[in-house]
Amino acid sequence: MSLSAEEVNKIAHLARLGINQQDVQSLAQDLSGMLDLMTQMSALNTDGIEPMAHPMDQAQRLRADVVTETNQREHFQAIAPQVEAGLYLVPKVIE
Repeated sequence: MSLSAEEVNKIAHLARLGINQQDVQSLAQDLSGMLDLMTQMSALNTDGIEPMAHPMDQAQRLRADVVTETNQREHFQAIAPQVEAGLYLVPKVIE
């Protein structure tokens, strides 16, 4: 598949990319090459080929879920401008 300069400019506009006009032709060639590679790859017969391993298939080592810090809510709320029933009060910003 071959992309034209107009198509590259349209793609750049949709992606909100600023590209130099002197680079459009080389970008068109590069993108066309990538699309040709994808076309070749999609034409390959992959029947009987197992998928590659995925890192998420491994068991994840997790840290113990324990509290490591002390509760300092009263200390922090003591310096807050407004607090009520353990909650911080803030000005309304949306009507």
